Amino acid sequence: MTVDTSAQTTTWTFVDGDWHEGNVPIVGPRTHAMWLASSVFDGARWFEGVAPDLDRHCERVNASAAAMGMKATMSAEEIAALTMEGVKKFDGNTAIYIRPMYWAEHGGYMSVPADPESTRFCLCLYEAPMIPPQGFSVTVSRFRRPSVEVAPTNAKAGCLYPNSGRAIMEAKSRGFDNCIMLDMLGNVSETAVSNIFMVKDGVAFTPVPNGTFLSGITRARTIDLLRQSGIETIEKTLSVDEFRDADEIFSTGNHSKVVPIIQLDDREFQPGPVAAKARAAYWDWAHS
Repeated sequence: MTVDTSAQTTTWTFVDGDWHEGNVPIVGPRTHAMWLASSVFDGARWFEGVAPDLDRHCERVNASAAAMGMKATMSAEEIAALTMEGVKKFDGNTAIYIRPMYWAEHGGYMSVPADPESTRFCLCLYEAPMIPPQGFSVTVSRFRRPSVEVAPTNAKAGCLYPNSGRAIMEAKSRGFDNCIMLDMLGNVSETAVSNIFMVKDGVAFTPVPNGTFLSGITRARTIDLLRQSGIETIEKTLSVDEFRDADEIFSTGNHSKVVPIIQLDDREFQPGPVAAKARAAYWDWAHS
């Protein structure tokens, strides 16, 4: 196999039964995923010697494949074992992003759906430092999250991310790091790349899953850890005005786990005690 070794950071990919270093070419112009977007992935993390909730991420990528009409070819246990094999190829000094993927090779033209029998798998691991918890700024995006009736929001599908990309580009053009995206009814859904929480009078709130965003694994873990620590945590429909009136806001996601949000439009926030407790609790749980 010819391999493009120009990956941005140290990268190892398992595909077609073997490990390859670098940016492995895996699709051609007739590949269904190339032109009809039948690709799904998941994101887990290895850092400081641990890979928290790896099993759940491996299970979710298989569920995403099924939601997109493909056939998972690896068990979650096999993906997890491969991951830990691949982690040994790194020096252990930098956090690793773990990305199992499925895509369809055939389908399209007279039949738009993917051919499930042509499903392929790869597992890509690469160095990706976690962002420090100083926090980031957001604005309210003019772009909206779709519902499950119009997009595969029940899968972690690659075709959903161009919408996030244009939302982030528009936010950055206005001087913000990221953005809050609303659902089609105008309620808060999540940021462009992660789930979101707010805190008011010591109570944590997060948007209730309504089919417009992926209810994240780190989100679920954070809710559980906050409740165990004695902080009431409520899932409910939330408006932008409620976030603007919050005492603190923070984000959860696989990339950097729990990170405060320090500005929403023209209002600035201090990193708050609930976000700090959630982050500390996550780190303690991950290393336990």
